[in-house]
Amino acid sequence: MFRVDELLEATQGKLIQGKKYITARGISIDSRTIKPKEAFIAIKGNNFDGHDFIDEAIKKGANCIIKELPTNSHQLRTAAFIEVKDTIKALGDIARFQRKKFNIPIIAVTGSNGKTTTKEMIAWILSQEFCVLKNEGTKNNQIGLPLTLLNLKPQHDIAVLEIGTNHPGEVGYLSKICQPNIGIIINIGASHLEYLHNLEGVLKEKRALIKNLEKPYIAILNADDVLLRNKITGKVKRPFILGFGLKNQCDFFASGIESPPRLLKWTSQKSEFYVNLKYKFTLKTQGYYNIYNALAATAVARIFGMEYKDIASRIANFDFPQGRLKFIKLNNIKFIDDTYNSNPISLGQALNTLGNFRTKGRKIFVMGDMLELGSRKKLFHSQAGRQVKRVCDIFVTVGNLSKFAADAARDSGFDTKNIFICDSCYQARDILFNKIYLKEDDIVLVKGSRLMKMEEVFKV
Repeated sequence: MFRVDELLEATQGKLIQGKKYITARGISIDSRTIKPKEAFIAIKGNNFDGHDFIDEAIKKGANCIIKELPTNSHQLRTAAFIEVKDTIKALGDIARFQRKKFNIPIIAVTGSNGKTTTKEMIAWILSQEFCVLKNEGTKNNQIGLPLTLLNLKPQHDIAVLEIGTNHPGEVGYLSKICQPNIGIIINIGASHLEYLHNLEGVLKEKRALIKNLEKPYIAILNADDVLLRNKITGKVKRPFILGFGLKNQCDFFASGIESPPRLLKWTSQKSEFYVNLKYKFTLKTQGYYNIYNALAATAVARIFGMEYKDIASRIANFDFPQGRLKFIKLNNIKFIDDTYNSNPISLGQALNTLGNFRTKGRKIFVMGDMLELGSRKKLFHSQAGRQVKRVCDIFVTVGNLSKFAADAARDSGFDTKNIFICDSCYQARDILFNKIYLKEDDIVLVKGSRLMKMEEVFKV
């Protein structure tokens, strides 16, 4: 609940009508779902403008309107009106104000890959002993993260928040809103290069999370990531750093990946490994990179006093989010659904998983474009095509950029009869089911950037 005077304090807005003592029961940005006596923030988006729905919000009982633009409405006298310079910023300001009301630990997760899985895994483990607030799905931007914080209630013990970015300054902005006590960087990779330009730009952006930590300033970092290991400990607020990894012995490390005495076991559905040479863990996935996510989650759980056996038990029962290396069956054919997103690192990891998969049938890759890679987009797609040559029997591409991958695979010696170039997911689906005639022993990996909507391949 927020009084109008609190909303004015948070946003530094101007009350142009109404009383300061009015209380809003909540905050909404959607006139379709707003409830009586909630405040409505008129957000200006790419495809809509909340100012067009102010009358509708008032008709449904909104008692406070936060807006940018002048409003000529015959219903003005029924609600308080606050005018601000930027309603998206106002939403963030109110979320920061809400966060300050609660003296609870905030855990923030960022990185080029694995943010959502790590956030979900941390929340799943901690929820055994604590009441945890988390972002729903991937609501990790300037709208989603503030809306999550507005759901903070007295019963919450901990909040676990995922922080995303595709433009410089976003991680810092969101970190200042949520004021995290524990910051996790999963990795630094080639993602959103259209705006972040290069790996140094990605590092700078992710590093803003650590710069904005609050007491006790705990940073949990991937010790196998060269950029993180060498540069993250610069001029930041005295972080206490914990490392996790596979290649470098650190605070939380997995063994059994490459050699005895503790050999990692793979099946089509799970992987087993040891943490710090002692504690056996099992994941319901074959993707080795999810071990990094599990190690980061383990570090957080240990900070909050959980025993290794309890952490391992929770992780063993963790269901991975949809579209992230999920094994599914369709028409009795095995698919690896990794359709949520794609960039050079995650694509390489997914292909490694496909390569490790044991089958008597064919290994097939349906690849959608990797987006937001800037001037190096052709290079990254060509590199992917050469990796495909080493792993796959059949290669199906969707989109203009993936044609570069098809060309590179062909130039590397891939049989041209087994390369199929498509303009749409529907065409790729037709090739899978009506041209190459999938068989029960085949395994099909499907992956591409979010805007490619590669999940359409599964709609039969």
